[in-house]
Amino acid sequence: QVQLVESGGGSVQAGGSLRLSCAASGYTYSRYCIAWFRQAPGKEREGVAAIDSYGNRRYPDSMKGRFTISQDNAKNTVYLQMNSLKPEDTAMYYCAAQAGGRPSLSLWSGLYSYWGQGTQVTVSS
Repeated sequence: QVQLVESGGGSVQAGGSLRLSCAASGYTYSRYCIAWFRQAPGKEREGVAAIDSYGNRRYPDSMKGRFTISQDNAKNTVYLQMNSLKPEDTAMYYCAAQAGGRPSLSLWSGLYSYWGQGTQVTVSS
């Protein structure tokens, strides 16, 4: 059973930085794609960044330059470095993984079967 555990959320002032971590376990496929999503109250869930087992990355245009996704294979952990945070970045952040051995580098939440419990990020002005 795949388990994803997020950590690193918290409260920060605008312009600050946070690094989120997603520790993965139980994934048996050699190929994978893990992504970060976020959801603010009253808004739809949106993809923030994705990374696959080859190290390819994908970001929405609105996140490029401020957010960076990376991975430490030895620790089975994916990170999301967030810089120059804005109040509109306030949301619950989730990491998610696709099922199966042929993942797609996508930011569409419908492709992701496994989800963590989320970690809250609050940015104050």
